[in-house]
Amino acid sequence: MWASRMLIMTLCLSIAFGFLSQVVFSRMGIVFAIVGIIFFIFISTIFDMIGIASASADIEIFKYWKAKKVEGAETGFKIVKNCEKVCSFCADVVGDICSTLCGAGGATIVLYITKNSENLNLVTLISIFTTAIIAGLTIFFKALMKERAVKRCNHIILKISKFYERTFKKLKKSVDKEDKV
Repeated sequence: MWASRMLIMTLCLSIAFGFLSQVVFSRMGIVFAIVGIIFFIFISTIFDMIGIASASADIEIFKYWKAKKVEGAETGFKIVKNCEKVCSFCADVVGDICSTLCGAGGATIVLYITKNSENLNLVTLISIFTTAIIAGLTIFFKALMKERAVKRCNHIILKISKFYERTFKKLKKSVDKEDKV
C-alpha cells in the first residue's frame, strides 16, 4: 500500500517541481540554473545519505538509546523500523525529482549557451558536456556520502532525528497551543 502512496506523491511532486523548474529556470538565466543544479545535487546527496543510513542503521542500538531516553532515539527508532519506506522516499523519490530538476537546469544552460548557434555539432557537444558534468558531480558526491552513511549510519539517523524533534515537534506544539487559544 505504501508503494501506491509513493507513486501518487512522486507524481504530484514531479509535476509541481517540474512545472516550477521549467518556468523558473527558463526565465532566470544561466547563473540561476547553475545555482539551482548545485542546490538540487546537494539535496539529492543529503537525502540519499539519509536513505542509506536508515537502511544500514542498527535497530537494537536505537532500542537501547530509546530505553535510556536519548534525545532523538524515539524518532530514530521509527526511521530505522520503517527503513524501506524512508530509503525509498529519500533515495528514490527525492533523488529522482532532484535529478529531473538538474536535467531541466542543464537544458537551460545548453539553450542559453547555444541560443545563437546554428552548428548542431557544437550544440550536441555542449549538451553532452553539460550532462556529463551534472552526472559526474552527482555521482561523486553521492559516492562520498554513501561511504559515510554506511560507516556512521547510527549517528546520522540520530542527528536527523534530533533535528526533526527539535524543529517539527516544537513547531507542532506551538501550533497546537494556538489552536487551543
